Amino acid sequence: MSVTPITSPLLAPLPHGFLGRAGGVSTGIHAGLNVGFGSDDDRAAIVENRRRAVAAVLPGAALVTVHQVHSAEAVAVTAPFPDEARPHADALVTDRPGLLLGILTADCVPILFADRDAGVVGAAHAGWKGAFGGVVAATVAAMAGLGARAERITAAVGPCIGRASYEVDDGFLRRFCMDDAENERFFLDGQREGHHQFDIEAYVAHRLAEAGVTRAELVGLDTYADEARFFSYRRATHRGEPGYGRQISLIGMATGA
Repeated sequence: MSVTPITSPLLAPLPHGFLGRAGGVSTGIHAGLNVGFGSDDDRAAIVENRRRAVAAVLPGAALVTVHQVHSAEAVAVTAPFPDEARPHADALVTDRPGLLLGILTADCVPILFADRDAGVVGAAHAGWKGAFGGVVAATVAAMAGLGARAERITAAVGPCIGRASYEVDDGFLRRFCMDDAENERFFLDGQREGHHQFDIEAYVAHRLAEAGVTRAELVGLDTYADEARFFSYRRATHRGEPGYGRQISLIGMATGA
């Protein structure tokens, strides 16, 4: 089975894609295209999976990732980081062709950004903490620092945990509603008393609009529900599995484009 990126017409013709499990060499609970060095998968398999991911989106590009920490930090990239020296951040932006920005997820929300006129692209990892803390606005601001403009930026929100799969408690709901009472619209009553279903995809779309990004596509795929296609941290946790894989989302610009 080949690596099959999910793409968005809003980002075309730039090389980009949200990748799932298909096309990788990992086995066992990490079976497929696991790219997470933080997993306990075989490192050689992870390296090969990363190579296949790059080849599927922008062959010959230099992959750039960060050490993700659920923050609102965005960094501008001019060259790849050594694996052991990756900055702690959750978003990357660049105006350099030949670099392929990568974000890893396993239920959190991957977002890819582009201002084609300015020649600036970005990628963000938005778990609930990062989304709540402002990683979307930080990414847009970092892109603006390279010449992008929010009103020209297009974005695609990739596969993430869906509302039907994302149960949270009253304390979680209160945190969001204390920040903005209108955030209640992103929650539905859960099946258990004192619990709610959180639509993180819609919340991220709201944060994009707040940051001035008015053209965004939501892929609408639930990583928890589709085991054959995606890794899921929450699914692995509910099953008591000892680990889980990570998928990657990529965007870059071809040299000479």
